[in-house]
Amino acid sequence: MIKLYTWTTPNGRKVPIMLEELGLQYEVHTVNIGKDEQFAPAYLAISPNNKIPAIIDEDAPGAPLRMFESGAILTYLAEKTGRFLAPSGIARYTALEWLHWQVGGLAPMLGQLGFYAVRSSEKAPLPIKRFTEEADRLLGVLDRRLSEANYLGGDDYTIADIAAYPWTLAATTFLGEVLAESLSTKPEIHRWLKLVGDRPAVKRGMIVPKI
Repeated sequence: MIKLYTWTTPNGRKVPIMLEELGLQYEVHTVNIGKDEQFAPAYLAISPNNKIPAIIDEDAPGAPLRMFESGAILTYLAEKTGRFLAPSGIARYTALEWLHWQVGGLAPMLGQLGFYAVRSSEKAPLPIKRFTEEADRLLGVLDRRLSEANYLGGDDYTIADIAAYPWTLAATTFLGEVLAESLSTKPEIHRWLKLVGDRPAVKRGMIVPKI
């Protein structure tokens, strides 16, 4: 059994999607970041960075395995099951580079844009301009990649797509008004969002946790 600790954010949706794709048994534990539950001492023992998601794999060899950081969790689950990440070669490293691109670039920039342009009661023009421009650049990178291949890693659906999907969807919904002009010129992103979003496991994962 895998214990999943998560909340209703783009980062929090990645691992549920993966678990649904794999058909693994898991138990959901909600961590309400709006109530600062991620700072509880018990959760800190699982996730040293006080972020979601995190897992405990009770069936890991040797002892229960605690993991935090969504990219690491996705890689671990892919290697545990032999699915959604090639075991070697170009296909593996292409998927991993796009996974790390999402974790290190797309998510932080969209997250900052969401704070300054949507959630903050004070609208600061300079950071809004900065993060809007960077979001547009990153979405351009994504659209160009998807004009070359069906999926981020190439011909096959991988953990790179699982990681990028919730954040890209958020760009069209939560950030839709802010990024409307940018998204209107990126047809491959919309094609890919439908392709990934139509997967039954993705639909199930996107509503975990149910609050």
